Amino acid sequence: MNAIYLVIAALLILILFYRFYGAFLKAKVLSVNEHLATPAVRLRDNHDYLPTNRWVLLGHHFAAIAGAGPLIGPVLAAQFGYLPCTLWLLIGAVLAGAVHDTVILFASIRYDGKSLAEIAKGELGAFSGFITSLAIILILVVAMAGLAIAVVNALYKSPWGAFTVGVTIPIAIFIGLYMRFIRPNHILEATIIGVTLVLLGVVGGPYIQHTALGRLLTFNREELTILLAAYGFIAAILPVWLLLTPRDYLSTYMKIGTVLLLALGVIIVRPVLRMHAITEFVHGNGPIIPGKVWPFMFITIACGAISGFHSLISSGTTPKMLSNEKDIIPVGYGGMLIESFVSVIALIAATHLYPSDYFAINTLPEVFRNINPDLQQIKELPWLSGIIGEDLAGRPGGAVSLAVGMTSIFSRIPVFERLAGYWYHFAIMFEALFILTTIDAGTRVGRYLLQELGGYIYKPFGNFKWWPGIFISGGIISFAWGYLVYGGTVTTIWPLFGTANQLLATLALAIGSTFLIRRRKTQYVWVTVIPMLFLAITTVTAGIQNIFVNYLPKGNSILAIISAVIIIMIFAVITDCIYKWQKIWKNKSYVELK
Repeated sequence: MNAIYLVIAALLILILFYRFYGAFLKAKVLSVNEHLATPAVRLRDNHDYLPTNRWVLLGHHFAAIAGAGPLIGPVLAAQFGYLPCTLWLLIGAVLAGAVHDTVILFASIRYDGKSLAEIAKGELGAFSGFITSLAIILILVVAMAGLAIAVVNALYKSPWGAFTVGVTIPIAIFIGLYMRFIRPNHILEATIIGVTLVLLGVVGGPYIQHTALGRLLTFNREELTILLAAYGFIAAILPVWLLLTPRDYLSTYMKIGTVLLLALGVIIVRPVLRMHAITEFVHGNGPIIPGKVWPFMFITIACGAISGFHSLISSGTTPKMLSNEKDIIPVGYGGMLIESFVSVIALIAATHLYPSDYFAINTLPEVFRNINPDLQQIKELPWLSGIIGEDLAGRPGGAVSLAVGMTSIFSRIPVFERLAGYWYHFAIMFEALFILTTIDAGTRVGRYLLQELGGYIYKPFGNFKWWPGIFISGGIISFAWGYLVYGGTVTTIWPLFGTANQLLATLALAIGSTFLIRRRKTQYVWVTVIPMLFLAITTVTAGIQNIFVNYLPKGNSILAIISAVIIIMIFAVITDCIYKWQKIWKNKSYVELK
């Protein structure tokens, strides 16, 4: 099938649901009050709470939620075929993911920008609030590891890629200082300067890689893991305006610009999707994802359709910067739909490759040798390796195959064929930016959660302005996920990430449902309860299969224990939610929605 049909269908569905379903959520389900002062206005401290321009905030929010998930998940799930993946990406995003993000963002604003754990405490009580805090911290560590491992696999032994990605950090700091002190409120001017500098970083890559600096930037996987953890720590403790917000804002332009450029390339080239609509691996035994299409496709795609990680951003940095409640739909609902479109484009780039080339990239040589002989007949991979200038086979994780797919599409435009090396490394930078902007925001959210939890033990620790608490909590979170990446692989970490991520979404939807029920919105609570039930059944099934089929038989007892603990904690909170719903309905213990 020609890929252009997927692009057109995706755009139409996403735009229509944004216009109509988004309006329904705003007016009926949430009853947004744009005259009510937001936490960013009432609690402004210019460090965490800061009223931010709607479009800058959308940039930050989208960059923070759109990590490796919308790129890597669909690429790995492509082994099941493009049809089931596309259906879940679109249906899941408009009816589950975007609803999840919007409801939690709204609830956090009404809770003064506090975290999901604090919302759970307010809605359910101290026990569920404490269990939610522990569950979120554990899930967050797993999520950061799952996201970081993709960038490690993409950037190791690649000085061009390391330079291009690394240079975005000082550029972001410069732009943060520029907008804060040199030329405040000149957003367009700062954007042009920042994007230009980032593009120069891509162009300068090939000149750097053959110099002494290039040799210094040639890292192995372990060194990259340490550097990523160090970056997460620094981003988590600095003021949001100095690194996090400008970096995310600039990254968003690169992300959206690249996706639109790739969509334009699809329109011009009109590539054929070479992967079958439904493959033989829907029944299981796939070389990348070993389980069946249900439930494993859902935990593999993860963020492109719905992501529990988003609830941490929607109750983390974003509600502390939203200047008016009327921006909830553009930022919350719209940000998720943009991510869904990104995932569809990523899926097209991956399924455009010949299946044999796709599997040769995404599996290690010993695995590739044992798959169906028909899938071992490599087609274009030697040619692509030649024009890119790197050996592309045996680099699993999804990032490389996505970059190769993008390069393959652009290289079919005659003018651009000679620029294949630039396209590939630009795509790697594009993917790494997605990941790093989630790592910095996610580590910061983890810092908030640890400080909130530590405040129960030692009160000053819960003060977000107390620097010892900031350093200690940021260091613990960064070390924890860095440790998992240091000793893990995509095969072990990604299924755990997908399970944990979707269970967190289930938890957030349950808490969001409680929030709506308490505020006399029972007639609309189906918008959160239906996706909650589907996710709960699907993800618990996947988690149990992971434990008894993938982890315990292969000696991964630590991952099995983490999976079991997460499932038990989520089950406890959801049970408490259902008990509280019955109690609210029986006693009519509602609260008024301001």
